[in-house]
Amino acid sequence: MLLNTFEYWERRIGAAAALVPLIAIFVGLGRGLRRPAGRVTGEAGKLLQLPVYILIGIPYFGFCVLLWRPLRLVLSTPARIVALILGTLLYFPGLALALWGRLTLGNMYNVSSGFGVQLYADHQLIACGPYAFVRHPIYLGIQIAALGGLFIYRTWTLVFLALNSLGLTVRAHREEQALAAEFGEQWREYCQHVPAWIPRRS
Repeated sequence: MLLNTFEYWERRIGAAAALVPLIAIFVGLGRGLRRPAGRVTGEAGKLLQLPVYILIGIPYFGFCVLLWRPLRLVLSTPARIVALILGTLLYFPGLALALWGRLTLGNMYNVSSGFGVQLYADHQLIACGPYAFVRHPIYLGIQIAALGGLFIYRTWTLVFLALNSLGLTVRAHREEQALAAEFGEQWREYCQHVPAWIPRRS
């Protein structure tokens, strides 16, 4: 059946596509942990260390593997088609937005968590590329991709990731606190022109 073939290849292409922003994020993570630290807010100094990320990351990804079970949904052929179309329209653009945001940050990309944020000693405010439209394009892209992935893969892992991605709003709030303290009036002016999540017409 043509639909089965399309779904088969979309899932495999989608898995390969997810590796691109994921690799870019981990490369940035590795580089960032070796750069001179600047302003720290919250518990970032204690928690944003490579051993901590490894200790948290291994069980997190292990949990995702354990949850990779199909949802018990019986979709009609038209419903499957709609799900795949919606998934395609959300998942791939979401990944692209997250990657665009990560590449635009370049050397300014750093790790953070809902507990704290660490900037660099020479941190600069990035307001170009996707950051000219929204303040959190990486997180927005991840949220969109997670929702789209749920339509494509329909597994418990994607339910978990879609719900978990909502927690990125907490991390974004922490980052905004650090950037406001670091850049003051420049940050406030940027926020007046650029919304946090939903682009607006100028």
